[in-house]
Amino acid sequence: MTTLSPENSLSARWSASFILGLHPFVRTEAWKFLTGYYSWQSSKDERLTVDSTRRKNYEALCEMYEKIQPLLENLHRNFIETRNNIAYDIQKLCDKDHLGNVLIDKKKLEKILLLSYVCNTQAEYQQGFHEMVMLFQLMAEHDHETFWLFQFFLQKTEHSCVINIGVGKNLVMLDNLIDFLDPVFAEHLRGKGAGTVQSLFPWFCLCFQRAFKSFEDVWRLWEVLLTGKPCRNFQVLVAYSMLQMVRKQVLQESLPSDDIILACNNLIDLDADVLISAACLVYADLLQRDAPPPLKNFFL
Repeated sequence: MTTLSPENSLSARWSASFILGLHPFVRTEAWKFLTGYYSWQSSKDERLTVDSTRRKNYEALCEMYEKIQPLLENLHRNFIETRNNIAYDIQKLCDKDHLGNVLIDKKKLEKILLLSYVCNTQAEYQQGFHEMVMLFQLMAEHDHETFWLFQFFLQKTEHSCVINIGVGKNLVMLDNLIDFLDPVFAEHLRGKGAGTVQSLFPWFCLCFQRAFKSFEDVWRLWEVLLTGKPCRNFQVLVAYSMLQMVRKQVLQESLPSDDIILACNNLIDLDADVLISAACLVYADLLQRDAPPPLKNFFL
């Protein structure tokens, strides 16, 4: 009989949890493993050391930022513009619940986003990052946890949500997937719906977070994306499944591109489990077919 080490046992238990969704009490700790903040093989003592190191590193980055901020303002032509964009986006966030309780600290969010922008040379600030960081602040207890979870999440999903790295490729493969699985819909999109697929880039940039009815649903999908299961680039299958939700209306009413995009933007209050299940069925369908090499290489 095969026995599980404590570390493997932990991994197995949490892997099973991802199928059903993570309990809020374990979400923050589980995300540290999912994103790479902690190693799956680490001991409790090692994790305490890692957390202490990440806190100190975050504090050092904050001190560095304070020192170089004047230089950035004078020498970096994009810094002031980006800082203004971040401040504008942050102010648009609703920071209270329906009872008036304050949920987030906007000043801390702004600081984390500025620090992320200065430290991250590839994933420059893009609209929507403020909403992502808000979700990490709601999840994490400390500022250094919020910052590092966001950094590791970007690294894990850069081929999904970062504009200058992976979003364009996702849109191309979504187009190819529609061509292969639904040629009738593809024909309509090439005609009246020309440009529709390319206009769906906000789905990827925001990791679909505006499509769901609750933060729990957003975290649920993100947890699946972080596992890399059931396949690579699962986010494209999610987008395909969302397009299928408007397919009947699009074809019956012969909607043009602008109306198709409007119908897609109206996909809100979705249930994550329903959407994940639909995307899994698309993957199962793809496995049964003789997909062309680009699709095979992208998903399989």
